[in-house]
Amino acid sequence: MSSFVVALDVGGTSMKGGLVSESGAVLLSERRPTPRAEGPDAVVSAIRTFVGDLAEAGDGVPVGVGLAVPGLVSPSSAVYAANLGWRDVPAADFTTLDIPVMLGHDVQTGGLAESVLGAGRGVSDFLFLPIGTGIAGAMILRGEPYGGASGWGGEIGHIPVFPDGEQCACGQFGCLETYASAASVGRRYSLRAGLAEPVKAEQVVSSDDPVAIEVWDEAVEALSLALATYTLLLDPSQIVLGGGLAEAGPALFDPVRTRLVKRLTFRDAPPLVPAALGVDAGMLGAALLGWRAAGRPDLGPGWVLDVRSEPLVS
Repeated sequence: MSSFVVALDVGGTSMKGGLVSESGAVLLSERRPTPRAEGPDAVVSAIRTFVGDLAEAGDGVPVGVGLAVPGLVSPSSAVYAANLGWRDVPAADFTTLDIPVMLGHDVQTGGLAESVLGAGRGVSDFLFLPIGTGIAGAMILRGEPYGGASGWGGEIGHIPVFPDGEQCACGQFGCLETYASAASVGRRYSLRAGLAEPVKAEQVVSSDDPVAIEVWDEAVEALSLALATYTLLLDPSQIVLGGGLAEAGPALFDPVRTRLVKRLTFRDAPPLVPAALGVDAGMLGAALLGWRAAGRPDLGPGWVLDVRSEPLVS
């Protein structure tokens, strides 16, 4: 019987959980919906049930629990999450098991996984930037996610790239997220094209429609501006782009790379590389947190990953 931890990545619409051994084997995994519409207590209860079900499915008792959750987070408390509605939830509330629990910010935890196991392996300083419905970043400094003085570090999606631009949902004007997130690309195209419903970003990227080309060009411009600012401030060894929009491949990477090089007139641009772990980054990062909670911060660098995506727990 090998030791294992429970790892759970909690998103606004779904949760991905699994059991991960000390050798990095994903012993089982499952995805469940996040009952956000039922309120914060229902979400906490669903997480607690999910953790318990996963633990029960393992061979023995888990030695730790790692949770990647959105919002403002400390290792011992889910301080605030606007999209889930909770405030100051102690880590212990997420399980009935008498074992150590560690929490991490979802994007920073994904960045930790990319640092230890993925595209940032062997790189001490880089930016992990998943671009999906929104945009948030994880600053990896000396191999660890850096959250800043209060945990809000990495909110690159709300850098105002066009100060006189469109108003963002956060209240500011011209935020990167307003122009370059997948949701915004689809929304801005539909608005300009006079469509009743937003289209998916991949439809905009693959279109030769002049409106689509204009919207995509603005997204690339916004992203290159934000990445140039980040590079000049923190001098990363590389920039790792992930999330759904990174699936655009060369259509995203090539123009952003070209503009980034052009903007950094007096210095080399850092390499722009795709994330390696995809949708598993949060769950694998949570596994690393679980092992840290169990007193094994040394685990991870030697893992050879074999992520199982099928749901194995009923």
